[in-house]
Amino acid sequence: MSLNNCRVVLVRTKVAANIGAVARVLRNMGLSDLVLVAPEADPADPRAELLATAHAADVLRSARVVPTFEEAVGDCLLVAATSANVGGLFRRQSVGTPEDVAPHLLRVLPSGPAALVFGPEPSGLTNEEVARCHFLIHVPIDSAYPALNLAQAVAICTYALRRAFLRQTGDVVPPESPAPYVEQERMFEHLRAALTELHFLYGEKADALMHGLRHLIGRAGPTTMEVKLLHGLARQIEWQVRRGENCD
Repeated sequence: MSLNNCRVVLVRTKVAANIGAVARVLRNMGLSDLVLVAPEADPADPRAELLATAHAADVLRSARVVPTFEEAVGDCLLVAATSANVGGLFRRQSVGTPEDVAPHLLRVLPSGPAALVFGPEPSGLTNEEVARCHFLIHVPIDSAYPALNLAQAVAICTYALRRAFLRQTGDVVPPESPAPYVEQERMFEHLRAALTELHFLYGEKADALMHGLRHLIGRAGPTTMEVKLLHGLARQIEWQVRRGENCD
């Protein structure tokens, strides 16, 4: 499975630079199907080409221009609208975050196209357009200023889709596992010995201080490489302490 069947639809876009910026986002996220519904801006405008950059020029040039919403999504198996406004009769059903809706898009992509639809910059999609979509995506940004730039909104939604896609296909690089317990214990013993030589650990507070260090480092789940780094730190402490003693 790939993301080739995911279509990004821009409705009545007013700013040419935004079209170019969206083309660049699509190239970043591994998408290429861009459809413009009755755009007020010219996708051939130099400002669109400037924002697309050479890397996404082909996405911009291949963008299809259609007159109606229906023509843009007519062959799609699932359509998800995006809106800063939710609630009311037309905008309160099937609302989710980009992460909520992404799995639904992925479910249909092997069988046919699905669409992410974005409205014009000043006002967004109409209630009528939203009502024709299966899902409504709402990005939960700060209510003090809930208006995203068009390309930002596309980036957030397509990134969520790509993340879900990578998890599903197993292409996400898993985080490195923590070092085995025995390796961590040897490191803690070495670190304790070095800090004792440094007189950071001394007297009746030594156990409590070491307990705090163990939990501080242990919560991070140090990897084998990080355990080796801490061994190196302990060796350097020991070397520095002994060098100081020899100088005396």
